[in-house]
Amino acid sequence: MAVPTGYIVMKDASIKIDDIEYANQVRKARLVPDQQTQTYKTLVPDGIIQDTDQAVWTLELEGLQINATGGLAKALRTAAGTVVEAIIQPKVGTGQDLATVNILVPAIPFGGEQGEFLVMDLSIPVVGQPVLTVAA
Repeated sequence: MAVPTGYIVMKDASIKIDDIEYANQVRKARLVPDQQTQTYKTLVPDGIIQDTDQAVWTLELEGLQINATGGLAKALRTAAGTVVEAIIQPKVGTGQDLATVNILVPAIPFGGEQGEFLVMDLSIPVVGQPVLTVAA
């Protein structure tokens, strides 16, 4: 069997929030769907009715908590409670897939543990559905 093509190792990626690049501050940027399926079983052996809801998306974002000018934590803290655009591109370059979403910015943590990097591990609600395109 031939080795598959088209796989990506996420190491030359891009994450933009409001058109500002933050890849050098982030180590995880992932869109995760939550999609419920309802099942109704009737009295006959093959009587199963199923329906799947529309997915509700979350942007999982983990990175350094840089609270200075140019820091993602500072930018998100300033934007808390508003909707901003996020663009995730797992591999930078023309012709590569990317996803654009609108996110509802939550409150951002501040501080951490002694001797540790200040990090933030966020689950940010996506407003609507991701728009998947290819970079021009």
